[in-house]
Amino acid sequence: MAQSQTEHDNAAATAAPEMEPRLVVEPGVAARVAVIAEPAIEALGYRLVRVKVSAQDGCTVQVMAERPDGTMTVEDCEAVSRALSPVLDVADPIEKAYRLEISSPGIDRPLVRKSDFDRYSGHLTRIDMDIPVDGRKRFKGTLTGTEGDSARLRRDDAPAGEDADVLLPIADMHEAKLVLTDELVAEALRNEKAAKREARDARKEQRQRRLAKKSGADADD
Repeated sequence: MAQSQTEHDNAAATAAPEMEPRLVVEPGVAARVAVIAEPAIEALGYRLVRVKVSAQDGCTVQVMAERPDGTMTVEDCEAVSRALSPVLDVADPIEKAYRLEISSPGIDRPLVRKSDFDRYSGHLTRIDMDIPVDGRKRFKGTLTGTEGDSARLRRDDAPAGEDADVLLPIADMHEAKLVLTDELVAEALRNEKAAKREARDARKEQRQRRLAKKSGADADD
């Protein structure tokens, strides 16, 4: 399956011994899909970000995944789709016909792990809570990292003279999502260029190793 794909796939999907758990998770049917999908995705070396079940095209199951460094190429999505589709067919978590869609997190991505809130510190974020904090469920502001299992957010609507900083327990969040800004787009483009450069270097190194191995075999003959 995915292990037999291109050199790029082999370089991309190096399984980690233990994946960081998600703290912001989906409810209901999507949660059933996530329980099945997450081990299969992690076995390939990727991480599950989110599962969303919608009525689009009758029924669409969107599985959002990423590499541990936060990137995800079209080839990565295809590899995950090939591996995950038969697993879901056997487990059958959806009671009706559905279309499976594998996607990257996107630029204005959901934040689901503690490390996400640290990685995107300094960026504008919108957070909806399941459990209210200071009597409110909706927050928007700039991430300033984490403290324990909570995210620190500097609210952009705090009245003058009021402390703008708030601690929001990550496990109590319904959804946390980056807001699309010029700064976020610029950072995403830089990361994409770096990921492509690393992939090219990995392919070049693999070709050089194969050539060296072939040269050694020819010399033995």
